[in-house]
Amino acid sequence: MTEYERSRTMPAQPEHVFDQAANVGQMGDWLPEALHVHAEELPAVTVHEDRSDEDTSALFRARRDQMRLEWGTRDQGAYAGWLQVAGIGSGASEVTVHLSFFDDSHDPGEDSVSDALDTSLRRLEEQVRLRVDNAAG
Repeated sequence: MTEYERSRTMPAQPEHVFDQAANVGQMGDWLPEALHVHAEELPAVTVHEDRSDEDTSALFRARRDQMRLEWGTRDQGAYAGWLQVAGIGSGASEVTVHLSFFDDSHDPGEDSVSDALDTSLRRLEEQVRLRVDNAAG
């Protein structure tokens, strides 16, 4: 099993960050550009990966009371992850994303995963800023 984790501070209340991250219809705005999530009847989702041109059955759960998202593959149990939002005061939040690959054939490698995590967190922050700025304006 291989695990990866990244965190990023965002200048918004945890509720704003969580709501943006948990919106299945807008996940494409912050997830790696090669991944596309299609909601079925939640918690069931399908994830399309451009790299392999494959669809994967997955589960996605948003636990607002815990400010936590959880996901993973449905059938083969090869992959799981979570995103946790925590308030850190002064209207800021810390977002942590954790990925676990139980099957090495699904692990794209440390460089690729690290880049994807950093890029996704940056893109999520951009989406949160847009949402907060639009709400304030």
